[in-house]
Amino acid sequence: MDALYTAQATSTGGGRDGHVRSTDGFVDLDVATPKELGGAGGATNPEQLFAAGYAACFHSALQSVARREGTEIAGSSVRAEVGIGPDGDGGFGLTVALHVELERVDRAVADALVAGAHQVCPYSNATRGNLDVDITSSVR
Repeated sequence: MDALYTAQATSTGGGRDGHVRSTDGFVDLDVATPKELGGAGGATNPEQLFAAGYAACFHSALQSVARREGTEIAGSSVRAEVGIGPDGDGGFGLTVALHVELERVDRAVADALVAGAHQVCPYSNATRGNLDVDITSSVR
């Protein structure tokens, strides 16, 4: 694959309890281990950053598929939930759940758009076969 864009970011100061910064400076954040994992909390963490990236990327894929199909999805949203926990082999694994909300489309159209987005989204393609992604959708 020839990359059209490459993002770069660097972690300093201790990984989960440190700082991350992209080369362009748009991401410039302290990170902290969540209280639920025994840390102090009080800053973003890798799971939140992954959830934000996946939600935005999947939403973009959803909009692209909808445009291709000639379907208007103004007012749509995608919420990503990324969980972390022991994987049973001494390491840690992730869980992902995507919640898609669409307005003014029927259920069959919504299901087709979500399935199409899951096929073209780079995050979905990267995680496929590595972790289960649970996708639910609702129509308002």
